[in-house]
Amino acid sequence: MSGAVAPLRAIAVTYRVILRQLVTTGRVIALGLIGVAVAVVGWAVGRSNEPFEFIRLENAVGVVSLVAFTIVVPVVALVFAAASLGDTREDGTLVYLWLRPMRRWTVVVGAWLAALTVSVPLTVIPVAVTAVLLDVGGELVWATVIASVVGVIAYSALFVLLGLLVKNAIVWGLAYIIMWEGVVAAFGSSAAKVAIRGYTSSILTARTGVELQLGDVSQAVGIVVPVVIAVVALALAAIRLDRLEVA
Repeated sequence: MSGAVAPLRAIAVTYRVILRQLVTTGRVIALGLIGVAVAVVGWAVGRSNEPFEFIRLENAVGVVSLVAFTIVVPVVALVFAAASLGDTREDGTLVYLWLRPMRRWTVVVGAWLAALTVSVPLTVIPVAVTAVLLDVGGELVWATVIASVVGVIAYSALFVLLGLLVKNAIVWGLAYIIMWEGVVAAFGSSAAKVAIRGYTSSILTARTGVELQLGDVSQAVGIVVPVVIAVVALALAAIRLDRLEVA
């Protein structure tokens, strides 16, 4: 692209434009309240009087897996990542970016980074607090933080792509989270290999020793594969954006 804006500058421009659109009071409050509710669940379970430490650990890991990695992390990432380019396409802001001499991959990366900027604190902080309140030791806290960051990175990239592929990306994204990751992957080992929740569960299992459904790969694989998924999703999003008619 002749006379193209330098990649780092193009990413920064996209990042600033999209971040301003993503951060709305309604979104932050609504998703923040979900995080508060999750922390309350962690506090309630942590106050239980289960006498056997390993049973307490199993319960705690189960709570984190259920509320953090089937609800908070994927849903928050979906809301912001799908909107990052999907909403800008619908309201015409994407035309502003499109007409500037910027490589398409820089627009995608800037949008992804904007989604991460909002999603990471709204996911990692409440689920880490939940793990602390469960009161079963620091290993669960670290496992939760690592798995949350990995999950947000992968989900955000996947849902940036989804926002460019379909309208009503929130609906399609929820269908993916509920049907594919919640149902299909639970009953099919092949499907589990392309379910991000399988890798976040594996990180929890590897670090805590508590076996979870889908958590059947090593911690290294649990970290590396979601990163690869993120890279592939962003590359496909760049290709899609390059072929997209923006008006």
